[in-house]
Amino acid sequence: MPAFRTLDDLTDVSGKRVLVRVDLNVPMEDGYVSDMTRIERVLPTIEELSGKGAKVILLAHFGRPKGKRVEDMSLASVAHALEELLDHDVVFAPDCVGEAMQKAIGKMDNGDVMLMENTRFYAGEEANDGAFADKLAALGDIYVNDAFSAAHRAHASTEGLAHRLPAYAGRTMEAELKALEKGLGNPEKPVVAIVGGAKVSTKLDLLMNLVRQVDALVIGGGMANTFLAARGTDVGKSLCEHDLAATAKQIMIEAASSGCAIVLPVDAVVAREFKAGAASEIVDIANVPADAMILDVGPRSVETINGWIDRAKTLVWNGPLGAFEIEPFHKATVSAARHAAERTRAGKLVSVAGGGDTVAALNQAEVADDFTYVSTAGGAFLEWMEGKDLPGVSALKV
Repeated sequence: MPAFRTLDDLTDVSGKRVLVRVDLNVPMEDGYVSDMTRIERVLPTIEELSGKGAKVILLAHFGRPKGKRVEDMSLASVAHALEELLDHDVVFAPDCVGEAMQKAIGKMDNGDVMLMENTRFYAGEEANDGAFADKLAALGDIYVNDAFSAAHRAHASTEGLAHRLPAYAGRTMEAELKALEKGLGNPEKPVVAIVGGAKVSTKLDLLMNLVRQVDALVIGGGMANTFLAARGTDVGKSLCEHDLAATAKQIMIEAASSGCAIVLPVDAVVAREFKAGAASEIVDIANVPADAMILDVGPRSVETINGWIDRAKTLVWNGPLGAFEIEPFHKATVSAARHAAERTRAGKLVSVAGGGDTVAALNQAEVADDFTYVSTAGGAFLEWMEGKDLPGVSALKV
């Protein structure tokens, strides 16, 4: 694993202005934060720095204002939620650069916490403009990145700042990098990956990278239908990218040459309607009715998947096995998730999961806390699994 400076390397921050990049891009409903997960993840870094007497200045984005001030995308409402969870006063600053902000920071006492306004209100943020990064850097003495979920973007506050100030990984970033190293960087073998989701087209790079690194690749969700169809299986009216049959075959060829087993459903839960409580039946994968849709993998498939989990020392998971958000098509995902959690609790498995739908599915199965690590990052987690360089992480390397 590459070397990164962490908060352990910050011996004296008392009185120092510490710019901390966090991810507060949280879901909102009626003006209130509806899911506090991302805020909760950054609390340890904020509390540690504040407790050591640093002047903690938080940088974050919210939504896609495209370089303009959009009041509905102000971080002001998030500041209240942060203050409540932190149990510490949080000063909200109406801007993130400029002389007024320098004066406001100059009035901070040691241990104070300030949240700056949305960095994406400036076009220089997403453009990683050097002049804008210089303006941000002028506000601090030290830079800490605790936003892995934004690390796949080479923006001024995620990458540019790391080259202008002494740069460190925050506690969440540190935990994420260590977990990912256990997942695919230097994992204990055998390694099994579970990849689900609707379409192969959104995860081509991911699948091609995984078949070269893991011992078995379990494919579920709508994308499994594309692989089944490529093998000549009639998937009825199921979601399927028939035009990617050749691509699916190429991935299977690559897997065979790399010694990676491709695990596809052997039975399925099918229905004629895609709605909660729809009449469904379990069929052999070779007998999918022409007028039906595959909406979940069947019990024999789950048994096979759980068998692979039993053999694994490391499990990496991205994407549900079926339409988990609608009953009764959640059963396979919940069953496999609970089995993985049981193996993890027993100390027999390192389990790393990530992606929005994956987190939601694990929460539904009530096992998110039992996995070794569950990443709240979406795009960054996916690009890491694809083997791509993450600019925000690379910039922290010593």
